[in-house]
Amino acid sequence: MAGTSASPAREAAGVMQVSPLAVSIEGRRRLLRDTPAALILIAPVIVLFALAVVYPLVETIRLSFWDIQGLRKPSFIGFGNYVRLFSDAAFRSTLLTTLIFTIGTTVISVSIGWALAMTCAFAPRQTLPFRVMIFAAFGISEAVSGYMWIGIYRADAGGLLNSLIQLFGFSGFSHAWLGDANTALWALIIAASWSGVGLPLMLIFAAIQAIPKSVLEAAYMDGAKPLSTMRHIMMPLSMPGVRVAVFINLLGALRAFDIIYILTGGGPVRSTETVGYFMYRESMTQFKLGYGAAATVILLLAVLIVSIPAIIQRTAGAK
Repeated sequence: MAGTSASPAREAAGVMQVSPLAVSIEGRRRLLRDTPAALILIAPVIVLFALAVVYPLVETIRLSFWDIQGLRKPSFIGFGNYVRLFSDAAFRSTLLTTLIFTIGTTVISVSIGWALAMTCAFAPRQTLPFRVMIFAAFGISEAVSGYMWIGIYRADAGGLLNSLIQLFGFSGFSHAWLGDANTALWALIIAASWSGVGLPLMLIFAAIQAIPKSVLEAAYMDGAKPLSTMRHIMMPLSMPGVRVAVFINLLGALRAFDIIYILTGGGPVRSTETVGYFMYRESMTQFKLGYGAAATVILLLAVLIVSIPAIIQRTAGAK
């Protein structure tokens, strides 16, 4: 009886030892069997991605090594366009303007969105219409937003901002906000930040809603005031949403073009010209395609530098 009862046990043990290898082999066979079908399904996406992204990117990098001006015969100049870019005072000024615009819009929009998200978290249902209205601004195109802000910043009495200034008796502060090089960039930053508040608000609000209710209830039972709860609990635990909001807003600010084109056209005296608008001016109005392509590559490198930390973080989190 002992011998007969031990045999099934040994057979079961043998099955347990062999099964992982058998499963692995079967998994590989299934993968090889399903690969052709998977490739057929994703082939249209790969082709579209190659045509819409990879080819323009490679072609832009190639053009940046050529001197192409109008109908003149192109000539290969290697890194000549890049040397010329960084010796160009206008481009160096553009880099500084891009830095100020990017940091300014990101800090303003994320800070306001963060503050509103923590405030709305105390009354989620009551503030739902308020959050929807703010997020709706994020869906408005930059062109429409730009024309709206033109009406606000108009230098004459028809401008909303100057009208309010005069209404409250401060006529001496009326100003051509977009026509003065000292105020145009900051007026542009405020206009661009307005539509950028909605996304940080929703991302950070979602992160706050993910905080365990027991943590907030414990703070309330310990007598924590709303400001203390916001500072010591909600702010630290909402950082994942803040990081995503900062990343998205940085990329959006680096690529900004429409609102600059509508509001200032890079002026006055190129005081609001970012790298993206510099690229457009040199390529499309001055017909210096190689020079504009080099500026595009610089912008691409800036976007990659901003993106790499987020990619590394997400990859580490996946592992």
